[in-house]
Amino acid sequence: MSETFADLVACEDVLMFVNAAITSTGQREFRHWAGEQRLSLEFLHEYMLGNYRDMYAAVLALDINDHNAAIIVRNLLVRAGDVEAGRRRSEGRLIARRLEAMPQQRVYRVFRELRRCGVNNRRTRAIIRDWMAGRRDPAFDSVKYRAAVKDAVRHAHLRLRGEQRDFLFAPFSVKAYETPIYEQWRRAHYQQAAVYELPYTVAEGFAAKHKIPREVFLERIQPRMTRLERLRLQTSAQEAKAEAVRADLGEMPLTRLASYVLSLSLDERAARRAELSRALRTAARRVAGAARGSWGKVTAVLDDSYSALGSGQKRRRPLAVALAAHYLLEALATEYTPLWTSGRTDELLVCPSGPTPLGQRIIDALETGPERLLIVSDGWDNAPPGLAADVLRVWRTRLDPGHRLASGQKVMIVHLNPVYDADDFDVRRLAAGVPTAGVRDAEDLPALVGLARFAEGRLGLAELRAHLDDRAARFLGERA
Repeated sequence: MSETFADLVACEDVLMFVNAAITSTGQREFRHWAGEQRLSLEFLHEYMLGNYRDMYAAVLALDINDHNAAIIVRNLLVRAGDVEAGRRRSEGRLIARRLEAMPQQRVYRVFRELRRCGVNNRRTRAIIRDWMAGRRDPAFDSVKYRAAVKDAVRHAHLRLRGEQRDFLFAPFSVKAYETPIYEQWRRAHYQQAAVYELPYTVAEGFAAKHKIPREVFLERIQPRMTRLERLRLQTSAQEAKAEAVRADLGEMPLTRLASYVLSLSLDERAARRAELSRALRTAARRVAGAARGSWGKVTAVLDDSYSALGSGQKRRRPLAVALAAHYLLEALATEYTPLWTSGRTDELLVCPSGPTPLGQRIIDALETGPERLLIVSDGWDNAPPGLAADVLRVWRTRLDPGHRLASGQKVMIVHLNPVYDADDFDVRRLAAGVPTAGVRDAEDLPALVGLARFAEGRLGLAELRAHLDDRAARFLGERA
């Protein structure tokens, strides 16, 4: 059955929104202010909610970022009256499952936003109740997110019993709590030793109250830190001349680890080369999993031009995605060739600088005869402008119209863009014949390469709906 024009438009609209929901967080980018980002993103959400609500909800099952997932959850609950009961139940399951996957501080932020919007229907109260009932350690949440938990309890009309109710609403009416973390919080008001028994973010406030020196506090609170807190505090610990707050880098998420590596000076990266390289490769192998070494001959064009610097809010984020993608592709490929736009060959010492000669690097990449060519770039080809688009157009229309090399093997070219373009409501594309997908974390790269086949125009709306339905079923645990 052939696709209608409306189907083609719908497919383009949904893919455009997915790219935005993956890449944009409403923060400033290298070429767009935060206000432009937020305005553009808000328009897309309203457009999708009004025109493709079923697929808008299904996007919750994809690897979108938490910022956009929170907006979708809020919008679906605010506009719940627009759909019938069966659709609301389906949306409710997607919402509940997505909230389980989100960091708790973001979920509490969603609950506060619903309270601000005056959304307090039965379904909303049930979602809040069930999510809070599923918390593994409600006492921990009550201490770390005390104000947010109180707001959620009030908004959902939850009935608390025992010490949790007393702690939240009358904490000093109890002389001694039986719940250890409540008692530690109570004693921390007048005992410095109790400060180090609390979570790091809670203890930090008490450390300021007791005027504990920063270096002393960091050294003694280490056992209470999470891995990510240790990673963030390595630099500040050194600045405070405390003993190094060391994280097990091999356990860090790949893209976050790449961001940390890029935050170090070139001298420190060189001095810690063995440690950092080992950690990045360990993280990449963990992400690759069973697919390790199965992608055949891969060539990557990786953008380390000056625009990869990002912004003050997303410092070096595009470059971090490219660096993480480099290590992941190295793990996935049987034979791998990386080509940085700057011409550098030492990936550990990359830094954002210079123009973006994507066209020349793509020519170099095609000459390697890859089975897969992946381009990780913000798409601003400027040395010379437009060369990348011309190279890809000629390759697709003249040299390789059947997507095959002279040897007969299939060639896949995919552009992965980590930067949302607020003016175009999408990520910037290189050429019409080459699929482009937004990427936020390199960990999502394998799934995004699969999604990019829809952007190439070979598959239409029916296949896209089937893909979203399948992802939603897997997300809800209905399909293996």
